[in-house]
Amino acid sequence: MYGKQPPRQAPAWTDARVLSGWRELDCQLPALEPVFEACAAQALNLLSPSSLPDFWRVGRQIARLGRGAEPVLAWFTHWPVVASVLAQATRANAEAEAEAEAEAEAEAEAGAAVLPDVWALIQQMNQSPNSAAIAPLMESLVTVAQRLHTVDAMRQYLRLIQNFMVQTTTSIHGRQLTQPSPGLLPLLRHMPQLLAVLSLHGLQQWMHYGTRVHAGHPHNQAAYFSLRSDESQAVLQREREGTRLGDMERALRLSDQAFWQSERSFFMMPSEHTGVARTSPCVQGDAFGLPDVLVDVGEVPASMRYRLMHAHLAGHRAWSATCVADNWSPTQRLAVEAFEDARIDVLLMRQWPGLRSWFLRLLPAVQEGACDASTHACLRHRLALWTRAVLDPHFQLQDANLRGFVTAFQTAMAERTTPTTADMARLALHYVARTRQPSDQLAQVFFEGTQIDWRDDNRHLWRFIEDGDEEDNPARPSPSQALELSSLPPQLYPEWDYLTQTLRPAWVKLYECLHPSTQAGVIDQLLQQHRGLTQRLMRALQQLQPQGRERIRHLEHGSELDADMALQAWVDWSSGHTPDVRVEQYIQPRSRDVAVQLVMDLSASLGDKVAGGEQTVLQVSQAAVALLAWALDCMGDPLALGGFYSDTREHVRYMHLKGFDETWDDTVKARLAAIVPSGSTRMGAALRHASRTLVRRPNAKKLLLILTDGEPSDVDVRDPCYLREDTRKAVQDIQAEGVFVWCIQLHATHDETVRAMYGAHVTLVDQIERLPEHMVALLLRILR
Repeated sequence: MYGKQPPRQAPAWTDARVLSGWRELDCQLPALEPVFEACAAQALNLLSPSSLPDFWRVGRQIARLGRGAEPVLAWFTHWPVVASVLAQATRANAEAEAEAEAEAEAEAEAGAAVLPDVWALIQQMNQSPNSAAIAPLMESLVTVAQRLHTVDAMRQYLRLIQNFMVQTTTSIHGRQLTQPSPGLLPLLRHMPQLLAVLSLHGLQQWMHYGTRVHAGHPHNQAAYFSLRSDESQAVLQREREGTRLGDMERALRLSDQAFWQSERSFFMMPSEHTGVARTSPCVQGDAFGLPDVLVDVGEVPASMRYRLMHAHLAGHRAWSATCVADNWSPTQRLAVEAFEDARIDVLLMRQWPGLRSWFLRLLPAVQEGACDASTHACLRHRLALWTRAVLDPHFQLQDANLRGFVTAFQTAMAERTTPTTADMARLALHYVARTRQPSDQLAQVFFEGTQIDWRDDNRHLWRFIEDGDEEDNPARPSPSQALELSSLPPQLYPEWDYLTQTLRPAWVKLYECLHPSTQAGVIDQLLQQHRGLTQRLMRALQQLQPQGRERIRHLEHGSELDADMALQAWVDWSSGHTPDVRVEQYIQPRSRDVAVQLVMDLSASLGDKVAGGEQTVLQVSQAAVALLAWALDCMGDPLALGGFYSDTREHVRYMHLKGFDETWDDTVKARLAAIVPSGSTRMGAALRHASRTLVRRPNAKKLLLILTDGEPSDVDVRDPCYLREDTRKAVQDIQAEGVFVWCIQLHATHDETVRAMYGAHVTLVDQIERLPEHMVALLLRILR
C-alpha cells in the first residue's frame, strides 16, 4: 500500500515531435498536460528547428521554479508568437535571393538574442516578492514585439521593467525585500493600452513620473499605473506624440468667429472616452468634444484634421435639427446619420470649395464587393459606398439602387431651397426600405473602410421621449456634477510638487461661474463711510488728467511750427549764422496702457471681525475694492474682478465679479455686495486661471493684484509648504509671461511667508481697517 508509486506513463500523442518535446520538458504539472499538444503544435509551427531546444530548456527551467502552472502556460502560449514577430521584422531586411535560408537564420537570431534577457528578468522576479508578475510579463511581450518590432527595443523594454521593479519593490524593515511592487502588475496588464498611444520613450517618461511622485504611496502608485487616476491620464496625454487640442484651441475659436460669425464660440473639451485611444468628435451639451491628441494621417496634418472636425461640428450646430429617436430602428437611425452627415459636408464644400480635396484625402478607400454578404452584415459598407459616391464625383457605383439614391440626394441638394434634417430623415427611411438585405441581420458587421475621420457620433441628433426603468430611482448628482450644473465646464490646471520638482498636470479642477447678486446700495454705503478717501482720490485723479499729451521737438517735419525754435532760427539767420532747420514739433497723446486684474481671497476667514471694530474683514475689503474699481473706471483703465475659494483640489471655485469690458455700475456692485466667505485658499490655481485672460490683453502693461488675509491652505493638504511653493511657482511663471504680480496681505504674521512667495512685490497691511488707505496709495502709484 505504501510502496513505490509506478512510473507515470507518457501521453499517447501521435506526433513524435510533440512527444519528444514533452520528454525534454520533463514536467509533472497536471494542468499542463491537457493543453501541451496544442501549445507544442503552435511552437512547432512558428519556431525554427534550431530554436526549439532553447524553447524546451527555458520551459523546463520555468516549471522547476515552483510557481505553479501559470508561468509555464504563459511561456508556451506567448513566446512562440514573440519570437515569430521578431523574426518577421528581422527577415524583412534579408535579401530576396536567400529568403528561405534567411528566414531560419532570422528566427534563430531573434530568439537567441533576446532570450537571455528574458530569462534573467524571470529569475529576478522569482527571487523577489514579484513572482506573480512572470505570467503578465510574458503576455506583455507579445504587445511589445508587435508594437516595437526590433530586438533592441525589446531589450530596452526589459531593462525598463527591471529598473521599475527594483525601484518600487520595498521592505517594511530589514534588508530583505518583502513587499511586492504595487504598480508592476497593473503596469504589465495595461501595457497594450499604453503602447497603443505611447512610444518607448514616452512610456519611459510616463513610468518615471509615476515612480518618482508616488514612491512612498502604494495606493496612489497602484491607481496611477492602473490608469484610474486623473493624474495618470493627464501625464499619459502629455507624453503622447502628435498635436494636442490645447495647442489648437485658440485657432479653432478664431475660425469659429471668423467663418461662422457666431456670437459666442462653443467650448473646446477633450471628447469623452472609454479608452485611451478614442478619437471620435462629438457635441457635449454646450461644448465641442474633440480628441485630446491627433497625429498626421498621410498628407493630412493633425492641425487640418482638427479644423475639419471643428467645421463639421459647427455645420451641425448651424444647420441640423433634432429627431425623436423612439420610433426609429437602429438601422434607420444609422442611415439618417449618414444622410445628415453627407448633407453637412456638401453644404461645407459649397461654402468653402477648398475643403473637398481634404475630405477626399481622408475618405477611406471603399470598393464594391469587399463585403461578403454570406458572412457579414453589409449595411455599413453600403452606406460607405453611397457616401463615397456623393462626395467624390469620380467614384462610379455599379449598384443601381445606390446610384438612384445618390441621384435623389444630389437632386434634393440642388433645389433652390436647401433640404432640412427632416428631409434627410425621410430620404434615409426610403433608402432603408429599398436596400434592405437578409444578411443585414447577421451578427458579424463589416466595418473596414466605414469609419470617416472627421465625422462625429451624432448623439446631438436624437432626443428620447420614453422614460427608461432606470429613472424610477434616479441617482443623485455628485458634487462635481452639481458644480458643473451651475458653472462653466471645469478647467484643469497643474500644480507644483516641490518635493519632486515636477508639475502635476491636470491636478486641480477649477469651476468658474458668475457671482450671484444682491442690493448694490450696500457698496454705495461702504463708499459713503470712506467719503474723505473718495474726495482725496478725486483730487488726485483731476491732477493726473492733464498729463495726456507729449510734445516732441526739434523735428524737420512735424505736425506744427515750434515758435521758440523758429524765433531762434530767425535770429541766427539775421546775424549771419546758419540757422537750425529743425523748427517743427509733433504733439501726440500720452495715456497709460495698463490692464489690472484683482483677485480676492474669499475663504472663510474673511468673515472674522476686525480687531477693535464692528466691521468684518470682508466689509473692509469690499470698500477697498470698490474704491479701486471706481477710480479705474473714472480713468478709463480696464479692470477685471474675481474671487476664489476651494474645497480640495477637486473643487476650486472662481467667482466672476467684473470683466474687462464691463463698466462699474450697479450690476457689478450687486455682485460685489453678495460675497459670502467660504472654503479654503488654494491660491496657485486661482492665479493661473486669472492670468490666462490677462495675458491675452493687448495692453502694454498688465498688473495682477491678489488680496488675501492668509497663506495658502486646503483641507486635503497636510504639508504647509506644499501650497506655498506652488503659489511661488505660479507667480514666477506668470511674471515670465510679462504680467506684474502684486500681493496685498492683510495679516502681518504672514510676512515672511508672503515675501517668500511674492518677493518684494507685497503691500503689508498691519491694520486691516486702514486697507482702503493702502489701496488708494497703491492705486496712485499705479496711475503715476
